[in-house]
Amino acid sequence: MCQDIWRSEIKSWHWLRKPLGISSFPFQIKGQRIVKRLRTAMFSSILKQETAFFDKTRTGELINRLSSDTALLGRSLTENLSDGLRAGAQASVGVGMMFFVSPSLAAFVLSVVPPLAILAVIYGRYLRKLTKMTQDSLAEATQLAEERIGNIRTVRAFGQEMAEMEKYTNKVDYVLQLAKKEALARAGFFGATGLSGNLIVLSVLYKGGLLMGNAYMTVGELSSFLMYAFWVGISIGGLSSFYSELMKGLGAGGRLWELIERKPQLPFNEGITLGKDTFRGALEFKDIEFAYPTRPETSIFKDFSLSIPAGSVMALVGSSGTGKSTIVSLLLRLYDPIAGTITVDGFDIRQLNPLWFRAKIGTVSQEPILFSCSIAENIAYGAEDPSTVTAEEIQKVAEIANAAHFIRDFPKGFDTVVGEKGILLSGGQKQRIAIARALLKNPKILLLDEATSALDAENEYLVQEALDRLMEGRTVLIIAHRLSTIQNADFVAVLGQGKILECGKHEELLANPNGLFRKLMQKQAFLQNSDTFTLDIQSRENNLLKENI
Repeated sequence: MCQDIWRSEIKSWHWLRKPLGISSFPFQIKGQRIVKRLRTAMFSSILKQETAFFDKTRTGELINRLSSDTALLGRSLTENLSDGLRAGAQASVGVGMMFFVSPSLAAFVLSVVPPLAILAVIYGRYLRKLTKMTQDSLAEATQLAEERIGNIRTVRAFGQEMAEMEKYTNKVDYVLQLAKKEALARAGFFGATGLSGNLIVLSVLYKGGLLMGNAYMTVGELSSFLMYAFWVGISIGGLSSFYSELMKGLGAGGRLWELIERKPQLPFNEGITLGKDTFRGALEFKDIEFAYPTRPETSIFKDFSLSIPAGSVMALVGSSGTGKSTIVSLLLRLYDPIAGTITVDGFDIRQLNPLWFRAKIGTVSQEPILFSCSIAENIAYGAEDPSTVTAEEIQKVAEIANAAHFIRDFPKGFDTVVGEKGILLSGGQKQRIAIARALLKNPKILLLDEATSALDAENEYLVQEALDRLMEGRTVLIIAHRLSTIQNADFVAVLGQGKILECGKHEELLANPNGLFRKLMQKQAFLQNSDTFTLDIQSRENNLLKENI
């Protein structure tokens, strides 16, 4: 892909055939085009990578590569190329004229070039390494800033502003140290090239004087040769600057090539699709073994099997950390199991087109993420083509999701901007917008991951009512702890020790006196009664206090 980018742009550089007339303007235009294509290609490549890639790659690093590295590489290979070609053309013409005037004197003077070339190779390697280190450290600083600014409320809640300032200062101090090393290396290299240019002129004066004394040269020839030598000396200075910037660009571009050329380990848009008559939504997990790629030594599932009939509601319960949310990730094929198969209507999901399959799945999580745009745009995001969604469709799904009332209370209604990650909305409001987004998607399979666990009683009632409407006629997998969420499920499965320990109807599992599900429900009931008792005591104390006052 990288070769395609350069090849398509270089084909249009027809004016390179006249190097002496090169203008910086065309190079600047081409430079911006190359930067644009680099950023587009890199962003596309990033979005196509598997989820495990993002588990071990920091967001700030990717942002830095996408913005800073592409600009540096584009500049070094376009605008800088104009200066390099001009300096190279001038040096070539100057050397040619020097040999034309006096071949022996030209050979003597240019003896300084080989050691200078060796020095340039050593300097170039060091500068590429140094530039790579600088860009990596900049990426770390960008990652720190992006993460802390994105979570400024957490930083402020714990009063860690001064500590974060110190951390960021340490990061940029290291960048400054690397910049000083680069400045020292550049100063040494440019000093050497500048000295070489002066040596050329002094060599001409010395050797030319000897040749004049022996009548091998005239004063006019020496003057002409000296002018050409001076011209070559200036051109060498320009070439050294070009070489330095080129090495910086290549140092920054090394990681870009890796990211652009990287092939995702999971397919992006390949595989079969099922017709409407074939696709019914029956799910089956069979002998699943799984561990996250970043923690291969920690097994999440071992001999996990579960069958969910088409059109049924399956509730999955279990203690925290047993892997309930991992089931959602596996169904969305964010990861592939180490062993075992996951089938949809008898088809292994590895055979299905991931883009098509995910378009048939709706997800509502405990903490839904909204984009920093309007409510209408966030709801429309659920459609395959958001640009074709009408305002009437958005309002309809908002009504079904119990979201239209509070949306209309906002001054700008559906055009209200929700802020980064929906921070300007409450938990219940975000949940209902997420439900409306899933409704607009009209999925065949619905995944509810603790969709009401963080809500108060009033919001839970509204969200649960919206969820009940959303679940009609779909295959539903509910991950929840609350009895109110799972009591209407067709089946309940208890997850523990990496496998299903119990599975059956709600009433049957509760009737088992020694069952794990019954124990979980008893603990939940005890906690709920304790909360009710505590609230009752606080209410009585407040009443007594009011009476005394």
